[in-house]
Amino acid sequence: MASLFSSFQRWVSRWLNAGMGSLATGSLGIGSPGMGRAVVGLCLVLCLVLSGCSGANTAMTGNYVEDTVAVANSLLSTISLAASDPGRSEAETEARSLIMDYMARYRPRQAVNGLGSFTTMQTALNSLAGHYTNYPNRPLPDALRERIGKELKKAEANVVRGA
Repeated sequence: MASLFSSFQRWVSRWLNAGMGSLATGSLGIGSPGMGRAVVGLCLVLCLVLSGCSGANTAMTGNYVEDTVAVANSLLSTISLAASDPGRSEAETEARSLIMDYMARYRPRQAVNGLGSFTTMQTALNSLAGHYTNYPNRPLPDALRERIGKELKKAEANVVRGA
């Protein structure tokens, strides 16, 4: 699948470098000018379908309780890293990805987004994501670390008891 996609990318690159005129007029042996456009359209649709079908690597299981506990634990360990820790920047990058995956999966779900555990979790995630976005190279301030830690623990406790 990846080989097919890379071959298609090379073909598109060569086609763009050669100019669109020859394909649009049908002089590549495709036939009429309309046929060339149809082939280009078909290739673009195929590209979108193939890229959309690629399985996204996500740590989410689809079980709200398990995912909330896992995300909370992962973020608690990330925010507890020292500023001098060599793996901190990588952990923060993974945390941002995890936050986006979690919110993309559970924010649209009506059965989940009204729960107290979700709103508490959302508050913590928004605060942490906001800090990582606005101050990417700075460690979390102690007050923010403390508040996010409390919110993550509260969300974890609420989700376990079913709230």
